[in-house]
Amino acid sequence: MDETEIARREARAEELFRMGFNCTQSVAGAWADYYGMDFNFAVRISASFGGGIGRMRETCGAACGMFLLAGLETGCTDPSDREGKSANYKVVQSLAEKFKEHNGYLKCRDMLEAMKDKKAIEPGYQAEERTDNYYKKRPCIQIIRSAARIYGEFLMNKS
Repeated sequence: MDETEIARREARAEELFRMGFNCTQSVAGAWADYYGMDFNFAVRISASFGGGIGRMRETCGAACGMFLLAGLETGCTDPSDREGKSANYKVVQSLAEKFKEHNGYLKCRDMLEAMKDKKAIEPGYQAEERTDNYYKKRPCIQIIRSAARIYGEFLMNKS
């Protein structure tokens, strides 16, 4: 993993979001091939986490994408492996801290409230139409790019 590869993944995450994928799908999809994962499987398994988990404005979807990837990198499959679970949780918490340092918040709702746009945080399950205005008023592209970068830097520093 090097800086060029991280920048490529970051740009791919933005491209996916601009295509209409949600935040989680964009981050997970940008790294799917790194794990030998089928792209369609990656975006399907991450589909429910966008909009702060099902558009409930909870944990940011971009952060959820990083956490999903962290499971691929450090997750354990033995239910009795407390050490393995703890190691994964440590990685997730470290990624979350870096995410908060970079973006100010971990919750989608908090990020949108900081924009002072009440319409953006209205409850509901309807996905918003992706228009030029949608992209202009939302911090999502920068946040998705930062999540892809934070994850890449984690991998680079892990080596």
